Amino acid sequence: MSRNRQLLLPLVLLVAGFSAGLVLSGRMRLTTDSIAEPGPVQPTPRPVPSPAAASPPPAVASPVVGPDFTQIAGQAVKGVANISSQQVVARSRSPYDDDPFFSYFFGGQDLFGPRTRRSLSLGSGVIISADGYVVTNNHVVGENMREILVALPDKREVRGKLIGTDPATDIALLKIEASGLAKVPWGDSSTLKVGEWVLAIGSPFQLSQTVTAGIISATGRANMGFAEYEDFIQTDAAINPGNSGGALINGRGELVGINTGIFSQSGGYQGIGFAVPSNLAKHVIDDLMKYGSVRRGRIADVTFEPLTERYAAELGAPSTNGALVTSMQRRSAAYEAGLRPGDIVVGVNGQSVITPADLYRHIADAKIGTVGTLKILRERRAVEIRVPITAEAGTR
Repeated sequence: MSRNRQLLLPLVLLVAGFSAGLVLSGRMRLTTDSIAEPGPVQPTPRPVPSPAAASPPPAVASPVVGPDFTQIAGQAVKGVANISSQQVVARSRSPYDDDPFFSYFFGGQDLFGPRTRRSLSLGSGVIISADGYVVTNNHVVGENMREILVALPDKREVRGKLIGTDPATDIALLKIEASGLAKVPWGDSSTLKVGEWVLAIGSPFQLSQTVTAGIISATGRANMGFAEYEDFIQTDAAINPGNSGGALINGRGELVGINTGIFSQSGGYQGIGFAVPSNLAKHVIDDLMKYGSVRRGRIADVTFEPLTERYAAELGAPSTNGALVTSMQRRSAAYEAGLRPGDIVVGVNGQSVITPADLYRHIADAKIGTVGTLKILRERRAVEIRVPITAEAGTR
């Protein structure tokens, strides 16, 4: 009996240990299930970056935008006209005019046709008043003009009457019978700066209302051979044959120049055009309206020439700047005032003189009847002389 108890006790302990192991194992199973399977399985969402942390889109270069001239050009073209003038041009004499052989057989007839022919000149003009005053170039209307036709921007063609011309500046003034015209307002050409944007408007090659853009390349250009009195604005706005007399417009839509000529080896545009400054053109136009001619001052009976290096060395001048007095009349007012041949004029009324063209321009701008102050170099010394300013011959 005792032996059976000894065998039963280990068996009971073995069963109890096995049961305890089953409970612990099951509990661990239940615990694991409570953590891993609380409900249906959900995918883990990906983190969304905040707007601040989002990478910016690649930068796109903005297009390069130039100045906008649409409004200025749209208004200015309404005040620019196309001008055609018919001129009578004299033909040179025939080499056989005085040959008795040809006179005998042809009875004095001209083998080369009439001695005159008609020539058509085409250009542009700027309307400067609502009642029909138009400014253009003198070379557009010519000297022996027979008929002038002005084609307005609204397609009307009207006859123009020549009020006056000034060959010295290549400016002419016309009048047409019209009213309520769009005009181009005057601008102040003295305020122009190199590099400033301008528009050239005209009728190159009979293409009316053509607008080109460029900049002011230089001011005060002289000795170009276009006119006697030269103080040109230089621009690289395209100017071609037919633009003559057209408008040079600034960024405010104002008239700052009258397009006059081009420098070209081909006869076409090469980026060098010239315009008469508006201040000079307005002065000429005002005189033509009041007097029928331009009133300019001059120093009478005196001849001025450029100062060459040779003369500058002989006269002891520091440079070739100035206008050399080469001849004068003893009875002249300038001689009585003390001016002498060999004097070098380097200034007038406080303005410097680089060439004789500068001297002529400053004297021409001076009021007639006043006295001009000349700064001269004489025997290496600076001297001031006061000289009377008189009217040009033929002016009233």
